[in-house]
Amino acid sequence: MVEPVFSSSDASNAVRLRGVTKIYDNGTVALGPLDLDIRKGEFVSLLGSSGCGKSTALRLIAGLIAPSAGTVDVAARSSGRAIGFVFQEPTLMPWSTIRENVRLPLKLAHMPDTQSTARVDEALAQVGLADFADAYPRELSGGMKMRASLARALVTEPDILLMDEPFAALDEITRFRLNNDLLSLWRKLGKTVIFVTHSVFESVYLSQRVVVMTSRPGRASAECHIESAEPRGDAFRTSVAYAGYCRDVSRALMQASDEKANDAKARV
Repeated sequence: MVEPVFSSSDASNAVRLRGVTKIYDNGTVALGPLDLDIRKGEFVSLLGSSGCGKSTALRLIAGLIAPSAGTVDVAARSSGRAIGFVFQEPTLMPWSTIRENVRLPLKLAHMPDTQSTARVDEALAQVGLADFADAYPRELSGGMKMRASLARALVTEPDILLMDEPFAALDEITRFRLNNDLLSLWRKLGKTVIFVTHSVFESVYLSQRVVVMTSRPGRASAECHIESAEPRGDAFRTSVAYAGYCRDVSRALMQASDEKANDAKARV
């Protein structure tokens, strides 16, 4: 069911944004004001059109950029825990093996190889790449490169996993497979996942909650709680319930666009 966005101050929150705006140096107002709460262990998708500020929101949560106004409270950052970030492109070093690509965050943290090897091997196993540890990026398919990127994010054992349209460039079959694998990892590891996408269908399939954003400057317009039996799989993807949720979220996305257009007209 689509509802107005509701924010709580519950101590179980992993992320809390209040009145957050972001204005870039060139004058572009990318985001806000944005209010958003994400609970620990929750899988949330930020859904909106290209350029609506979804990626900006992720970078604010990661601490890669600072807000122009408002507050960004992230439990993992305040407790010194890691935050994993999976970008839209795998950004693997072509001259290094997959094992060494995954090891990179630990190397940057000055962890000796004797200590990091077990962590790297575990992360590779979690994403199904244990047999490709000594391969080079050029030897992997697009889906396997993205798995390597995910392993590199997981190797730091983060509390929060931020994912910026990681499967957008993949074919539909590979995307479906990686969606399933990501959900299995989320159930197993209990991470908080914030997933950026412009696909209604992907957001509904993956998420416990879909936050619909307006076009730039992005703000939360509505949210939809996806209530379905776990574990999800192909049966859910082809179910009447799934189709209904997709209709609801599509309607909310259209309303967010209309809302923004009406705001623009009111200022004229």
